Amino acid sequence: MSMPQYDSGTTSNDLLESPVAESTPPAVNYQIVAQSAEDVQNIRNAPAVSMGPYLNMSGQTSLLTTISIYSLRGESREQLRLLYMNAPAIRVWEAMGNVPKIIGAQVRPPRTAILTFGVPFSK
Repeated sequence: MSMPQYDSGTTSNDLLESPVAESTPPAVNYQIVAQSAEDVQNIRNAPAVSMGPYLNMSGQTSLLTTISIYSLRGESREQLRLLYMNAPAIRVWEAMGNVPKIIGAQVRPPRTAILTFGVPFSK
């Protein structure tokens, strides 16, 4: 006696191998913010120094578990430091009165970037 076979429909594994999965780009999670040599000289432009006190004074310490900022040394005076900031970090940075010079975006920071402030990325 044979067991009846049931069609379970499309599974998540089928979707992973479909052309749609290949054409869907991953979500961009980090904005790349360039800071010039002049920007770096002002301590207020260092998230590791200025963002924590701002969150504390503004009563937004709950955001500490959502902010993720990585940094990497740039290669020119105009881009001396590159900050890889997730969306909550950008919102707080702007609320602090900073105007980020966004030069790009990517899914995650480079492996060589160092966690500067907040929590590590989750993927």
